[in-house]
Amino acid sequence: MPEVTIDTGNTAWLLVSTALVLLMTPGLALFYGGLNRSKGVLNMMMMSFSTIGLVSILWLFYGFSASFGTDTAGGLFGDLGQYFGSKTYIDQMWLSTDDNASGIGIPTYVFMVFQMTFAVITVALISGAIADRAKFAGWLLFAFGWATLVYFPVAHNVWGGGWIWQKLHPLDFAGGTAVHINAGAAALGVALVLGKRIGWPRESMKPHNVPFVALGAGLLWFGWFGFNAGSELTVDGVTGLAFVNTQVATAAAVLGWVIVEWIRDRKPTLVGASSGAIAGLVAITPACGFIDSWAAVILGLVAGIVCALAVSLKYRFGFDDSLDVVGVHFVGGWIGSLSLGFFANDALNSAITGGLGSKNGLFNGGGADQLLAQAGASGIVTVYSFAIAFVLAFVIEKTVGFRVSTEAEVEGIDISEHAESGYDLNNPGSSGSAGGFAMAGIGGSASAAPAAQAPASESVAG
Repeated sequence: MPEVTIDTGNTAWLLVSTALVLLMTPGLALFYGGLNRSKGVLNMMMMSFSTIGLVSILWLFYGFSASFGTDTAGGLFGDLGQYFGSKTYIDQMWLSTDDNASGIGIPTYVFMVFQMTFAVITVALISGAIADRAKFAGWLLFAFGWATLVYFPVAHNVWGGGWIWQKLHPLDFAGGTAVHINAGAAALGVALVLGKRIGWPRESMKPHNVPFVALGAGLLWFGWFGFNAGSELTVDGVTGLAFVNTQVATAAAVLGWVIVEWIRDRKPTLVGASSGAIAGLVAITPACGFIDSWAAVILGLVAGIVCALAVSLKYRFGFDDSLDVVGVHFVGGWIGSLSLGFFANDALNSAITGGLGSKNGLFNGGGADQLLAQAGASGIVTVYSFAIAFVLAFVIEKTVGFRVSTEAEVEGIDISEHAESGYDLNNPGSSGSAGGFAMAGIGGSASAAPAAQAPASESVAG
């Protein structure tokens, strides 16, 4: 084995980025928890935290190998045992810097744990579609099966040199296809199997804690710089480009969503602004290292506007995607992926071509090839993820059960599944109780939420 050298700067940046991406999942728990009703806030947050535990272990044992190992089964996934159980990988570089090869000098285990955090949050994203009605055991079984059968193979196909990459050569800088379209399609599949919440859409199911929503969105925005800029793996001009594009696209998306609310509802909301930020972050994810910053602003604005309108699709088609995973992540992921067919600029990123010729989008003198590649890859992932999620959820429901009983759903899933509640509503006078918070407008039931604090889905649907 040739002598290898750690690049301390690149390695330090990736370790910091790893911590930032990991923080996104607790941020997601707050974002989803705040959007949910008070009687299900803990279950909603528990699904995110449990995913950290489950997927981290799966990733160590075989997930990283399946995603980034040597091609097997015609490139559908990697060698399942390649990166586990060999102590030598502690000292090996993911891309070596030595006398015989130029590279980034990051230990393989550092890259492994960075990608581990991506796997964690991708699975956790799905949970927002099934709020208030999924058994916790059923969720864990689904998370295990979907990570194994869908996320790991898709990551290999998009990032690990697998079949989709070999056939189409799509661009995905940090996860528009592998993360957001993937999770959004699965969210639709499992939501269809579990069916509608009791009372939806007749009853108002507004967020119980808007400050939680804003705090969660802020943590996600903060962590997303590691998600996007960290995906360059090194510290160079593209890292800076991805960082800047992440900021300006998200800022534009906030404005886009707020403008829609202002025109349609006459009242811009904090939930809307928070949701707009997430939409912009989703859309810029696949494109952040491949497009100009002016294009990132346009992309963010389009994503904010379109996603603000798209969250009402569930009312038109009758599927209960509780917290708008489809409207934001699926639609936003498609917008971001397709944007590369228009805005990709290979002058910005020398790695964009990889010896494949020009990858410019239509607006930079390229033809339709890249747009077709993006659409093809996104379509394949959509169909595969939806189909496996639907079948997996159906099997779980018909065997061990996935949806809670009617009584448990009415009483509150926090009590039925976890024997605890987020707020002590029976003791309003005690210090730190939910009664005190409720008086301040923070806690309490969904029905008590002020009308101006409607979630993105409620405000869009009117």
